[in-house]
Amino acid sequence: MIKAIVNVSLKAGVLDSQGKAVHHALDSLHFSGVSNVRVGKQIILELDTEDKTTAMADVTKMCEELLANTVIEDYEIELV
Repeated sequence: MIKAIVNVSLKAGVLDSQGKAVHHALDSLHFSGVSNVRVGKQIILELDTEDKTTAMADVTKMCEELLANTVIEDYEIELV
């Protein structure tokens, strides 16, 4: 079994309204040392395979078709 960890985040030029809201809330709570906040998501998958090449290909296809909106989001895959 292989575990795949997928981190999805907005691309650099895309406005992150949720990140702005978190940044504002942190500022309101007097955490003034934070200069920027970007919010993303993490998806953890357990795959019934031992072949890392197949696993990477499968998870990449999952990201391209469902897990990430590749127009506005980037993703990184880690196999463990």
